[in-house]
Amino acid sequence: MGHGGNVIDELMTDHREVEDLFARIEALPAGARERKLYADQVTMELVRHSVAEEAYLYPAVRKHLPNGDALADREIEDHAKAERTMKDLESCAADDPKFDVLISGLMTEVRSHLADEEGTLFPGLRAACPPEALDDLGDKVRMAKKAAPTRPHPSAPSTPPANKLLAPGMGLVDRMRDALTGRGKSS
Repeated sequence: MGHGGNVIDELMTDHREVEDLFARIEALPAGARERKLYADQVTMELVRHSVAEEAYLYPAVRKHLPNGDALADREIEDHAKAERTMKDLESCAADDPKFDVLISGLMTEVRSHLADEEGTLFPGLRAACPPEALDDLGDKVRMAKKAAPTRPHPSAPSTPPANKLLAPGMGLVDRMRDALTGRGKSS
């Protein structure tokens, strides 16, 4: 999280980090305690990433790309579906039979979403926006990820201005809960 570069480079690095966490989960046997640790880490990363995209990337998509509203709406719906899955996953232990079904579904959903962004959205945005605008968006996304929630909040607003107003407060509460519980950290 917080890698530097323009918005596309920043988000592509996030995508690679999420894929690395997915690979770690897949490499472990069913029921292994570490699967839950990695699932919590991937959830934290995906929530921060999604909040930042919804606050800054998708408004830019709406503004700069032909059919931008439809593209952004589809991406936000992908986020909502993944967030509902992450919320269900949050209460599952690694040895719960639902865990494998949920994590497998999340991986499928997220991998499809990432492929769509990397194959369609990012090339279109790179072509439509000057490099300075992409750099500025990268800075905004990095700042948003620092203050963003780390837990799924499926009923939270996903579009500006409400998401920009509420995310920092939810993020503070989430980070406090994470610190108190040790969530997302190896013991």
